[in-house]
Formats: sequence, structure tokens, C-alpha cells
Amino acid sequence: MAKTRLNISLDHDLAEFAKVFAAENRISVADMITQYLLALKRRVEGEQMEKILAHPAFQKAMEDAQAKLRTGTAEWHSYDDVFGD
Repeated sequence: MAKTRLNISLDHDLAEFAKVFAAENRISVADMITQYLLALKRRVEGEQMEKILAHPAFQKAMEDAQAKLRTGTAEWHSYDDVFGD
């Protein structure tokens, strides 16, 4: 899909928060805003995430991940290990 430029003005504190949050999560501010707007669009259009969240396989995967985190058996990898060159 073709991209278009959109300029917005934010309070300084909010803009700084967005930059820090994006950096900590290894995404761009543009990607962060895009994901938020897509979620909002889906909600407005009635395409909410409940379908995915209610899927038995998704629920099982989430329960398994939570169990590993609770018991300390989750295997952690660095960013470079996962996405390295």
C-alpha cells in the first residue's frame, strides 16, 4: 500500500514518551501509531480481536507462555540471536 505523510503536533512530554517507548520495543514511532490506528479502525468497523483471542489454539499458546514465565522455564534470546545478521 502506498504511504502518505501525516504531520502531527504533540505535547513535548508525550512525544518524548512515544520515542522512548518505541525505542524500548524496537519499533518506530510511525509503526506504533500505525498499529494503534489499525486497532481503532478495526474496532470502529466491527472487526475486533475477539475472534483471534477466543481461538482455542491461541488461548493454549498464551497459557503455555504464561506458565513458562511463571515457572522460570522460559528460554530467553537476545535480539541479535533472533534477528541477527
